[in-house]
Amino acid sequence: MFYLAEYDSVVGKITIASTKTHVVGLWIEGQKYFLQSMHESGERCEDIPGLQQTKVWLDRYFAGEKPLISELPLAPIGSEFRQEVWKILCKIPYGEVITYGEIAKQMAKRLGKTSMSAQAIGGAVGHNPVSIIIPCHRVVGTNGSLTGYAGGIEKKIALLEHEKVDMAKLFVPKKGTAL
Repeated sequence: MFYLAEYDSVVGKITIASTKTHVVGLWIEGQKYFLQSMHESGERCEDIPGLQQTKVWLDRYFAGEKPLISELPLAPIGSEFRQEVWKILCKIPYGEVITYGEIAKQMAKRLGKTSMSAQAIGGAVGHNPVSIIIPCHRVVGTNGSLTGYAGGIEKKIALLEHEKVDMAKLFVPKKGTAL
């Protein structure tokens, strides 16, 4: 059984999903793959501890604090490969970005391979079911392109600016499949 709650934020309405003990999802309204990892329906319930903790975490985040990911009991639903990518995302510090290629190199090393497709990494990053908290918005293209945010480029920019990322070398591509 999953429980759902809504949270109003500066980037739009957010839906949070939780079991009684663990946060399993967080999606911005209109986001690609919205509730996709949920294989059963959820019940609206505002007083589940995981949902309340997440709202407090988000309050702090949007107030400019830098709450730790480890403060929340997360249990995102996804394949072993995706879980490993999401672990890498959790290590990206506030105010910094990493490229899909850099994550691919880290994953290749973890898997004992010589290389890894940045596109495979992009798929895992894009299907992150706990956006904002697992900071997929901090991943950019090798050339500084702001592609690949399931919540939309404008929300990715808003989150990066909120975290005071140096945007000087980052740009929105004029065309592409990840817009």
